Amino acid sequence: MSVGATKRGAINPEDAVTVPIVPVRLGDVIRLKKPHPCGANEWKVNKLGMDIGLTCLGCGRKVRLKRYDFDRRFRGFERRAEDSHEPPRDG
Repeated sequence: MSVGATKRGAINPEDAVTVPIVPVRLGDVIRLKKPHPCGANEWKVNKLGMDIGLTCLGCGRKVRLKRYDFDRRFRGFERRAEDSHEPPRDG
């Protein structure tokens, strides 16, 4: 049996590697580990949840990554989106 594996093939919680969750917002422009085949390495976040929706700013291609894969591939922010917590306006 391999190190860290149990009889059923699951990984022991003590041996699991945790990936920090990136605090990303809608509208953020981010960099990933590898560039897109079009050559661009800037992506705009357009969906948040269990999976992250991204749009390539080079060619416009839309992709979705599972949250875990996104957190592993994330390399930094190019631009942060503005806070959407504006006070309500009167009248």
